[in-house]
Amino acid sequence: MRILVAAVGRARGGIEHALYEHYARRLSWPLRLKEIAQEGALAPAEAKAREGRALLAAVPSSARLTALDQRGELLASEAFAARLAAWRDAGASELAFAIGGAHGLSEAVLAKAELVLSFGRLTWPHLLVRGLLAEQLYRAETILAGHPYHRG
Repeated sequence: MRILVAAVGRARGGIEHALYEHYARRLSWPLRLKEIAQEGALAPAEAKAREGRALLAAVPSSARLTALDQRGELLASEAFAARLAAWRDAGASELAFAIGGAHGLSEAVLAKAELVLSFGRLTWPHLLVRGLLAEQLYRAETILAGHPYHRG
């Protein structure tokens, strides 16, 4: 399975980017990051709408889309791995994950997503969410392979 992370904002190095890269390198699934420019000079609603259109344009039409949003579904790591395995076993060749910017994701992105996923009810910096997602993808891969990493 190929995985695309479409994320608003540009990582300019730093610990958040290093965390993402650390887990991205460990994955055997091909992982690609597509950064979407932030629309900071606009009113929040317009910025969110423009960012949403850009996120959706970055996602291949055949990809299974997951939107990361604090109002989403809370899954244990094992359940997340099972969802990825179910998509893989159903023939999905590409998954995409959308991460919004400072104003969150547009309703258009949330409506198109097959899964709206939350990493908890806390608000996380969007650059840090990339690293959290990469780690959970790696953890899911190890769960599916029966590797003990996920218990540690």
